[in-house]
Amino acid sequence: LMAQRSKTVVGLDIDPTGIIAAQVGSGGRISVDRCASITLDPGVVRDGEILDVEALSDALKTLYRNNKNLDRRVRVGLANQKIVVRTIEMPLIKDRKELAAAVRFQAADELPMPLDQAVLDWQPLEIVDTDAGKRQRILLVAARRDMIDRVVSAVRGAGLRLEGIDLGAFGMIRALGTPGADGGAEDTAAVLYVAAGGLTNLAVARGTQCLFTRAAGGGVEAIAIDLAERRALTLEHARDWLTYVGLNTDVTTLEGDAEIVADARRALEDGVRRVATDVRQSLDFHHMQSGGSTVGRAVLTGRGAEIDGFAEALAAELNLPVTRGEVAGAPEDDAATYAVAAGLSVPGTPDINLLPSEERKAAG
Repeated sequence: LMAQRSKTVVGLDIDPTGIIAAQVGSGGRISVDRCASITLDPGVVRDGEILDVEALSDALKTLYRNNKNLDRRVRVGLANQKIVVRTIEMPLIKDRKELAAAVRFQAADELPMPLDQAVLDWQPLEIVDTDAGKRQRILLVAARRDMIDRVVSAVRGAGLRLEGIDLGAFGMIRALGTPGADGGAEDTAAVLYVAAGGLTNLAVARGTQCLFTRAAGGGVEAIAIDLAERRALTLEHARDWLTYVGLNTDVTTLEGDAEIVADARRALEDGVRRVATDVRQSLDFHHMQSGGSTVGRAVLTGRGAEIDGFAEALAAELNLPVTRGEVAGAPEDDAATYAVAAGLSVPGTPDINLLPSEERKAAG
């Protein structure tokens, strides 16, 4: 269930292919009230990092000019390989300021970047019993300051009010991860969430608690680029061909250029295997790092979920049941692409904000 909110915030899911914006209603389960999207030119965002601040600002201005009903307060979700997410254990410290100082001190050893070049935030998780006694488990998230500064500049340059910078993976879990209704096994089972779009953003969660998250290059956009290069197509046409051909229909029954149809099918089959390989490697890393929980099922969202047969093919590759992750209220033809943005539109646990402290003051 959504937490009560005092103000409306639009979630912005920005990846190499475009911007997805969603604004959810107040009260009840997450349901999209307003949404919009816009594609980005190649090179504006690469592997989840903003390379062209001015071009992204212009795209945001266009998005809002064409969708005047969207609130100008926004929360942006990040997903790239350079964001650091760690779970650390600390002594029990009741005073919040003392705990914050202790977390920052330990973060110096945990982060692959100097603290003065990083923006970090943290949230306490559960208290656990260890050989050294009771310890406070802390979720620590950090990103390079220059990466965050580009987000701030792009959003502010579009005349929007930046309320926070979150992780796209956390938004995905908020939108799609619900505890079991009966309080049974579903409450403790680990679930894999995969957003396949301009990159592959994945998370492992138990209920609504994130246990692990990682972003990998590639995703559906890499498949479109592959097809575009094979057949000398524009990226837009390549994306359309992938959606048209899919993975379920007999290619001999499809109309259009037979060679392009065949190449689109091959690109999709190869692409699903690459996505599955990235997912397996990430899960292996998760287990090595923390002895992570066994995943029992997966939820697919993003543009990959809108390609016919993609979820079934991924399920076969991973040997896991895979369902499509959609949010209520989103357009029926691409309901799965709005999950991350919808989740970013609501507060939740963990409440992480990578907006620098001076920018938070400016946001009020």
